[in-house]
Amino acid sequence: MSLYAWKGLDGGGKTVAGTRDADGPKALRQSLRKDGVFITELSEVLGGGAKMAAPASTSGAPARSRLRRDVNVQQLLERVRPQEIAVFTRQLGTLLAAGIPLAEGLGALAEQSDNKKLERTLAGIRQKVNEGASLAETMSAHPTLFSDLYVNMVRSGEAAGNLDAVLMRLAEFLDTQLALRSKVSGALTYPIIMMVLGSVVMGVLLIVVVPQITSVFDDMGKTLPWNTRLLIMVSNAAGGYWWVLIPAGAGGYFGFRRWSHTPRGRGVLDRAKLRLWLIGPLVRFVASARFARTLATMLSAGVPVLTALEITKKVLNNTVLEKVVEEARDAIREGESIAATLKKSGQFPSMMVHMIAVGERSGQLEAMLENVAAAYEREVDGKVARLTTILSPAIIVTMAVVVVFIVFSILTPILDMQNFVN
Repeated sequence: MSLYAWKGLDGGGKTVAGTRDADGPKALRQSLRKDGVFITELSEVLGGGAKMAAPASTSGAPARSRLRRDVNVQQLLERVRPQEIAVFTRQLGTLLAAGIPLAEGLGALAEQSDNKKLERTLAGIRQKVNEGASLAETMSAHPTLFSDLYVNMVRSGEAAGNLDAVLMRLAEFLDTQLALRSKVSGALTYPIIMMVLGSVVMGVLLIVVVPQITSVFDDMGKTLPWNTRLLIMVSNAAGGYWWVLIPAGAGGYFGFRRWSHTPRGRGVLDRAKLRLWLIGPLVRFVASARFARTLATMLSAGVPVLTALEITKKVLNNTVLEKVVEEARDAIREGESIAATLKKSGQFPSMMVHMIAVGERSGQLEAMLENVAAAYEREVDGKVARLTTILSPAIIVTMAVVVVFIVFSILTPILDMQNFVN
């Protein structure tokens, strides 16, 4: 018996879809026809993917081509959010803790999922588990949904026989990381919006308003102040060459993004981020919190320390700090401690290094890492608040200075004209 994903039309002509076990496409059509459903498309679910079968429509090749194209577009638009993975993880851990078999729990979560991509993936995972595959092995076939950290923790939970506890801890970890990311991105949203709106306002002033006002200066026959000449020059450039400036700006932006994704560009930017005022401490504290939380979660789940460090370095999102963690992993192979390597690099906060050293000596490294993570997550809250407090007024002051410059540059010649007439 195989698992099929299907789409069809009910008795009222509405489009319906779902998944169902059947001995074959013919048996599936007969089963659904008894329920009043006419199948227009079906696919056999294989490990979360789908092997497409021919649509049941008989309207010819053009109709089948359109149907396949619509299905491909829909699959591209489907996306599983990290929040959905966190919810699934917690629910699966709860079901396992209640004594529900793994395959049955996966089937129940697949049926109640509102996300079709996640539903098909879980249905495929359930089928593989029923065939005797391990949960970690099956999840590793879906790297876009389940990271290396996720798969390794599940593998450790299966080996130790405490998969439910590992899943609950993993769900807490995912929730914490999502909350940390939300805090940072939420704090930067308001300043970014202000910068965009301010740029639009400045553009309208320079391209539309300033040329209309400064046109009266053409007949003065008098040398204008330097600031007025500068304003007119910028306004003429923005108004006369916007068709060049906009593509040039867009090209520069995409060129910078492409360069920033190269090894050299990313290294330069990551070093610059750590040295910037306000930004550097925030980046360092966020990375420290992620390092401590991730390493503590993996060690408590029984993941070997070398594997845990290899995976942990990938969540830091900074090549400079990743290199430090890689050096710490190599040092452990040679018998050194994690704290000694971190201290030698000088890239991680000294309090964090000291607490890790105490944890290594006392045999309570996981507990110390948890304390470090909690402390630096609180520090991130304070630094984010400080960054927001400084950025918002700074943007407002910058916009005010630009507006005052424009007004002053326009009023000065007008006042000179009035004095000349008097």
